[in-house]
Amino acid sequence: MELMFIGADHEVTGSCHYLRVNDVNILVDYGMEQGIQVFENVGLPVEPAMIDYIFLTHAHIDHSGLLPLLYARGFRGSVYATDATADLCSIMLRDSAHIHMQEAEWKNRKAKRSADSAQVEPLYTMEDADGIIRRLVPCEYDREIEVCPGVTIRFTDIGHLLGSASIEVWASEGAVTKKLVFSGDIGNVSLPLLKDPKPTKDADYVIMESTYGDRYHSEKTIDYIGELVRILKTTFDQGGNVVIPSFAVGRTQEILYFLRQIKEERLVKGHENFPVYVDSPLAVEATGIFQRNSIECFDEEAMNLVKMGINPIMFSGLHLAITSDESREINFENTPKVIISASGMCEAGRIRHHLKHNLWRKECTILFVGYQANGTLGRAIVEGAKEVKLFGEQIEIRARIEKLVGMSGHADKGGLLQWIGAFERKPEKVFVVHGEDSVCKLFTECLKAEYGQNAYAPYSGTRFDLLSGTFLYEAEPVILKKKAHAISDVFARLIAAGQRLLAVIYKNEGMANKDMARFADQINALCDKYDR
Repeated sequence: MELMFIGADHEVTGSCHYLRVNDVNILVDYGMEQGIQVFENVGLPVEPAMIDYIFLTHAHIDHSGLLPLLYARGFRGSVYATDATADLCSIMLRDSAHIHMQEAEWKNRKAKRSADSAQVEPLYTMEDADGIIRRLVPCEYDREIEVCPGVTIRFTDIGHLLGSASIEVWASEGAVTKKLVFSGDIGNVSLPLLKDPKPTKDADYVIMESTYGDRYHSEKTIDYIGELVRILKTTFDQGGNVVIPSFAVGRTQEILYFLRQIKEERLVKGHENFPVYVDSPLAVEATGIFQRNSIECFDEEAMNLVKMGINPIMFSGLHLAITSDESREINFENTPKVIISASGMCEAGRIRHHLKHNLWRKECTILFVGYQANGTLGRAIVEGAKEVKLFGEQIEIRARIEKLVGMSGHADKGGLLQWIGAFERKPEKVFVVHGEDSVCKLFTECLKAEYGQNAYAPYSGTRFDLLSGTFLYEAEPVILKKKAHAISDVFARLIAAGQRLLAVIYKNEGMANKDMARFADQINALCDKYDR
């Protein structure tokens, strides 16, 4: 019985784990890598045609995006996912195939104009996407499913995306059963529409994400409505547009939920009837899927609206752009407006056209509402780039750049600790994955030093024997880009110790002045020793 780590190890995207039970070959997720990748991933240990089953945590492309490629290379097994995840994959994987085919066609036209005979093939085709979609097996939450002799699974709502789940896997060989829990992406709490993450009680081994394992979204509750109203009014008063790069599935629907309330309560004074454009065919389709899966996935507040006959993500003044002509017309309409468009990291899609038309206008605002991976255009803009290149043209950034702090589908460090802390007994081992290199190391050190967890952050290629609880192979990092920087394990421990010291200081705010002074002297003495 073996667990092998393939992707999203010391990195955030490209999630993939391999599990062998008896002679059964299983993948948990098979996602696409996005943005700059630091480390090189190993290949699958068996041919795609030898994979028997795939367990899918959720539909985001960094977890599902390479499934059509697997089909193209011979996979014909079953893909187990929740009902809503299966619905979303049916549109998202087709959309992904369309993008790959479109990009290949564009590159081939460009090569033909330059007399370059080399032809580019798409990563996969629409036929491959349709093929893998037919392999989907929709499953209900909270129901044990025997996949085959020796393997039983259960999906638990993890609150990250419609249909997202942690997956419990009971794996048996002979008389021995080991239970694994794959966290998937753990959701943030108190977000609109979706329920909060549901904890799991027990496991022998836990494989958990760490995207925000080094930070907290905010020390106080964020007033998203108030922040949005402030940004909208300031921008509209100056005659500008609010452009929101947003993931078509999940974040777009959450923003619509807030905007419905803002418009219903007429909170943007002087601009109560402002138009909202959703310029993403995928987002339009996904919004319909959200509505169809409301009973199983919506939280209590959203369901109360549904019961009153109110659609929580639709309202007057909402325009859905489907065709290319409808998309182009948005930027010829002079009324101050909200434009929501994909992709959320600005790497592809119609959002790039809207950035070209609005980034240079100082009266406009670009509002980021989601995670921006390292190396993406969105990350560059958020981090203060003065200009960016779009469609071969350098665009100066004059618009205001705003970010809704805490507006994340991922749990922060506190949420991650709460989830792992809910296990009634400590797992034999906690594998920390799906975080940038420094974050993986820091969060692993935190689990070990502060919470007594037997935590480990594997690199791609690491193999672990689940029966004996020993490593078959501990992979070393293989740097993909020379310019990429990977922090050392010892330095990660030092940073983690510093973060712990700061946490201890805050916890002791009310101690006696004499004790606080002595504590400060001790810290200063330590700093004097090492401040060279």
